[in-house]
Amino acid sequence: MKLLKLTIIFLILPVLLSNTKEHEYYVSVTKIEYAKKQQSLQIISQIFIDDFEALLRKRYDENITLAPDSDSRIINTYMERYLSDKLNIKVNGSILNFNFIGKEYKDDITYCYLEIEDISNIKSIEVINRALFDLFPEQQNIVRLKMLGENRSFLLVPDNDKCMLNFN
Repeated sequence: MKLLKLTIIFLILPVLLSNTKEHEYYVSVTKIEYAKKQQSLQIISQIFIDDFEALLRKRYDENITLAPDSDSRIINTYMERYLSDKLNIKVNGSILNFNFIGKEYKDDITYCYLEIEDISNIKSIEVINRALFDLFPEQQNIVRLKMLGENRSFLLVPDNDKCMLNFN
């Protein structure tokens, strides 16, 4: 009887422990596309809502909640401030500032929309993406660049947080 109880406990315990709220991977995706007609870089950064919320709570406001009915102005301010600090884009060797257009929530992802205007004659682009590295050491940031006939993806990690494309 004792053996049966121990067997049941060992069979059920892993199931109970595996049912946690945290997800298994810490990944963001940032897509950067050059819109030739508008002469702008259009950027969409996708970050898990729970990860972004944990980060914004730790950095700015412990009571913040990322939800459609939350105070958008303050959340946008915090998101813009954080992304400006952690996402750097250089074109032809010059760091450029982006405009934070807005954000939306779909399923469990935050989509942040950014834009850099007045871009022409791109010879090189360098992207440094350190988003969430300060909170999750296992964080990985995928950067997808689509411009001037190139369509490339890069995996950035804390020890290798930048990528570069040269156009000749």
